[in-house]
Amino acid sequence: MWYNKEKYTFDDFKKIIEILRSPEGCPWDREQTHNTIRNEFIEETYEAVDAIDRGDKTDLCEELGDVLLQIMLHSQIADENGDFNVEDVIDGVAKKMVLRHPHVFGDVSVENSAQVLENWDKIKKTEKHQTSYTDTLKSVPMSYPALMRAQKIQKRAGKVGFDFESIEAPLQKLNEEHAELLEAIATGDKEKITEEYGDLLFTMVNISRFLKIDSEEALQKASDKFIKRFEAVEDAADKKGKDMKEMSLKELDALWDDAKK
Repeated sequence: MWYNKEKYTFDDFKKIIEILRSPEGCPWDREQTHNTIRNEFIEETYEAVDAIDRGDKTDLCEELGDVLLQIMLHSQIADENGDFNVEDVIDGVAKKMVLRHPHVFGDVSVENSAQVLENWDKIKKTEKHQTSYTDTLKSVPMSYPALMRAQKIQKRAGKVGFDFESIEAPLQKLNEEHAELLEAIATGDKEKITEEYGDLLFTMVNISRFLKIDSEEALQKASDKFIKRFEAVEDAADKKGKDMKEMSLKELDALWDDAKK
């Protein structure tokens, strides 16, 4: 059988996906659409990123394969619908790389990576038919994690000079937003509370930019730290022969302070 091979090629993989989606293939694969496997695409991408963060090259190889599987499935579904195929995907991204690297494939000269990024933004704006600065903000996908989206929007706004001059300004803004949140909480208006809480988070993202910190990464690390300390509290409670659910908040806080130390 052709599919019993020691080493598969890209063409082999493409053929496998075509067979899985065919009438003679897999019932589950045939039922899938762009929308039904949307979340799987996101999950597989995050798992690949997790492998990078852990420095696990074996897992990274496997997870990149899972991401490629999602790309192939979407490409095959599109091909069946007469929209595009995987060759179009490859052709499009190849043309994009050539066009956006005129300093490599053209006669443009650059002195550093900053100029590369500046040219990239100009070319991208032309490609996307973005005629205003607002268009560049609107083009940031809403499917991004909220902190990542806020950081990218602020960065693009900053490129046209719409930004704080120093970190002191967003720090002052943080105090203002905190006060407004407290006022909203006092009213009990859920919609207003949500709005002010969002403004507070948006300001925190602004501060992270001035500190050259990735806000998404910072919150992930804070979550990991919380889990680690929570585990220490639970271990300490176990050693005392107690169940956390049966302990008072004062007792748990004492164990938490010990964990922090």
